[in-house]
Amino acid sequence: MTGLKESASLTWEWLEEIARCSQTADPDREGVTRLCASDEHRQANDKLRQWMLAAGMQVRMDNAANLIGRYPSAAPDAKTLIFGSHQDTVPNGGKYDGILGVIAPLALVHYFNQNQIAFPYHIDVIAFSDEEGTRFQSTLLGSKAISGTFEPAMLDAVDAQGTTMRQALEQFGCRPELISHDAYQPEEVLGFVELHIEQGPQLEQADLPVGVVSAITGIERHTLSIKGKAGHAGTVPMNMRQDALVGAAQVIHYFDQLCKGQDDLVGVVGKIENFPNGVNVIPQQTDITIELRSPNDASRLAARSTLLAKIAQIMADYDLGYEHQLIYQQAAVTCSESLSSMLAQATSAAGIEPMQLFSGAGHDGLAVTHLTDIAMLFMRCKNGVSHHPDEAITQADLLSALDVLQQFCLLLKGDSTRS
Repeated sequence: MTGLKESASLTWEWLEEIARCSQTADPDREGVTRLCASDEHRQANDKLRQWMLAAGMQVRMDNAANLIGRYPSAAPDAKTLIFGSHQDTVPNGGKYDGILGVIAPLALVHYFNQNQIAFPYHIDVIAFSDEEGTRFQSTLLGSKAISGTFEPAMLDAVDAQGTTMRQALEQFGCRPELISHDAYQPEEVLGFVELHIEQGPQLEQADLPVGVVSAITGIERHTLSIKGKAGHAGTVPMNMRQDALVGAAQVIHYFDQLCKGQDDLVGVVGKIENFPNGVNVIPQQTDITIELRSPNDASRLAARSTLLAKIAQIMADYDLGYEHQLIYQQAAVTCSESLSSMLAQATSAAGIEPMQLFSGAGHDGLAVTHLTDIAMLFMRCKNGVSHHPDEAITQADLLSALDVLQQFCLLLKGDSTRS
C-alpha cells in the first residue's frame, strides 16, 4: 500500500530525473532544453514508458510522437478520461512547465495501481510531443493529432538544421502519413484535464496551492512596418521629419496604455527592428511585432479595432506610411463548466479553498477542446516564474495537487457510474 505523500515524493523524483533529459548539462542553472523528436525526447519517452509500465499501464507511441499510457478499466468499451501535457520545452526553460502535467497524473495512476483502485473508465496519460513549437515553429502538434485537427502542411515545417517535421518524425519511428488515424473519437472520451504550473503570481498572492482555470486566453499577433524618410539628424528641421521610430514609439506607448486600461487584456511589443539604425540618421523604417491576449474574445477584438484606428491616426499625424498584417490568431477557449465545477468540488474535498482564475498562456487544451470538454488545474509556482531555469514548486503543493486530482477521479467515478 502506498499513500499520496509517497506519490508526491515519487513525482518529485521523476521530475528531477526527467529534467536531465536535456541538451543542457545543468538543469538547475542552465534550464531544460528538450525539443520534439530529439535525442532528449527519446530519452524522456524511454523513462516515461518505464514508469507507465510500472504503474500497470498499457503503453504506445502514436505517429505524432505522443507517448500514451492507459490505465485500463475492466470494461473494454468504457470511455476514457485523458490527463496530459507536453514534454517539450522552450530553450533553457524550467523543469515543470508542461512535464508536471504528465508526471503528476502518472504518479497518481501508480498510486491507484498500488492500491488496486479501479475505475469504470479508462485513464490515459499523454506526454504530448510538441506544444511549444520551439523546433519547428509550429505549435500544438501532439494535441492537434489526438484531437483530429492536425494539418498535413505542418509536416513541411523546417527546423534550424533544415530537417522537416516529416523527416524528424520518421527518424523518431513514426509514420506521419498516418497521424490522422491516431485521433481519439469524441464519443469515446469523458474529458481532458491538464495540471500545469500557473505561470503567474495569483495563487502565490492568495496563499493557495492550486486553482481552477476558467478559460485559456485568446491570442493574436501582428506585424507593423512603419515607413518614414531617412535624413541627417543634424540638418533636417524637427517639424519636417518623417521619423519612423518616433511613430513606432507612439504606437508602443498607446498599446501599453490600452492593455493597462482593462483587466482582461495583456499585450506586448516583443520585437523591434530599425533601419538604417545609425546614431546620426533619422530612422527610415521601423518594424515591430504586436501580441494581444485575452480570455474574452470580444474584449480582444474590440481592442484590436481600437488599436488599428489609433495606428492610422498616428501615422497620419506624423506623415508616415505603414503596412500592417495579422499573422496569427487563436480564439479563447472556455473550460467546461461541469468539469471545472467537479475540480472545484475536488479542491474543497482536499481541504483547499477553491479559486478560479484564467490562463494568460496557451496550452494543449486549445487543441483538445475540438475533441472533448476540457478542464485545467493550476499549481502555485514561486514568483509566477516560467520559461526560465528559476521555475520552482514545492512538494507540499504537489501533494495538494495530487489530492485534488484523486478526489476528481473519485467524483467522476461516481458520476460515470450514475450515467
